[in-house]
Amino acid sequence: MAEYVAFNAQHAIDYIKNLVTKDGYDLFDPDQTLSAYEFGDGNLNLVFRISDEQSNSVILKQALPYARCVGESWPLTLDRARIEAEVLLNHCALSPDYTAKVLHHNPEQALTILEDLGHLQILRSAQINAEQFPLLGQHVAHYLSHTGFYNSDFYLTAQDKKAKVSQFTNPELCQITEDLFFNDILREHERNNYPSELQSTVYKLQNNTALHLAIAKLKAKFLSCPQTLLHGDMHSGSIFVDQNTTKMIDPEFGFFGPVGFDIGSFIGNLLLNYCAQNARISEFVTRRNYHTHLLTCLQESYSLFEQEWLTFIAEQTTDNNLKAAGYGEYFMQQVLQDAIGYCGTELIRRTIGLAHVADIDGIEDAQARLDVQRHTLALGEQLVLNAHTCNKKEEFFSLLISQLN
Repeated sequence: MAEYVAFNAQHAIDYIKNLVTKDGYDLFDPDQTLSAYEFGDGNLNLVFRISDEQSNSVILKQALPYARCVGESWPLTLDRARIEAEVLLNHCALSPDYTAKVLHHNPEQALTILEDLGHLQILRSAQINAEQFPLLGQHVAHYLSHTGFYNSDFYLTAQDKKAKVSQFTNPELCQITEDLFFNDILREHERNNYPSELQSTVYKLQNNTALHLAIAKLKAKFLSCPQTLLHGDMHSGSIFVDQNTTKMIDPEFGFFGPVGFDIGSFIGNLLLNYCAQNARISEFVTRRNYHTHLLTCLQESYSLFEQEWLTFIAEQTTDNNLKAAGYGEYFMQQVLQDAIGYCGTELIRRTIGLAHVADIDGIEDAQARLDVQRHTLALGEQLVLNAHTCNKKEEFFSLLISQLN
């Protein structure tokens, strides 16, 4: 077994050349001169773009044995690179149009070579600039419904499902999610990060016993409900887009968990951008039009997600017990309530926890930024507290509109 080495650009070039010349990988013409640079700006990994003289390129992503955003004081397992590659391979088999393609994976070096999606934009950056993507909701719904259903008990045999749960057990990164989503936001912790002006708001939130109970229920389901193979980090920085294309990347937090988690996280990021635009777009009509686009995307993504799941349950369920009349509707009602709750925790943790979003942090006016942060905290709190009252998606949409106006 080769010893792990953290790569630099030359390591990346040499590794690719060896794959092409010795192992026969059809990545580049063997006669081409390659160049590489490291451009990763994420929290955890090294990311290199390797190109030839004809502008053909691939991405090499390597896990570090610690969290890059913190340093060696926060060690992390290298197995997350295997998890990420295998989630991508699984999801690509089920939703190839919307999943980044894996070209090669080396678990010993904790690296994966991926198709280069540099011709696309990161969704977060595009949405900060109020760019609209009319197909986004449809694409995300397809990705989450297909990868969700076909990795669930509705479709897999019990033996296959349990084997996959074992394959994708991801305790270290799940612990990060557990801390950031559920633990830190309800306590004083050094990882939390918010301005002193929010202290009284945060204090009230952290001392809301009803909120503690609701988040306890969400955490319990996250811990003990392996319903499907999740992406695990479905924020708008993990999605590449253009007007016709959507590609999901970076599922290193993937594991078997509650179906509502991914769709709730995605919706939460749409709402973070919605709230941020109150301080970013000054012209009323322009802001209203963009807000309408975001809400349309949100409603379309959830409606299509639910519709596809119900169709799959009715037509392709393999377990006779799960075919019972009314069970599919009952299951999706629980998914809806989970999704609303996880959406709410995403809004709260992105406002006062460790990992913020540029949508809000990039607002230059300090008072306007505070106003947005207060809005996201209030919205998140109300969604968590009222998730159990929403038995239909229309009730969720009505709750949302009442809190946004």
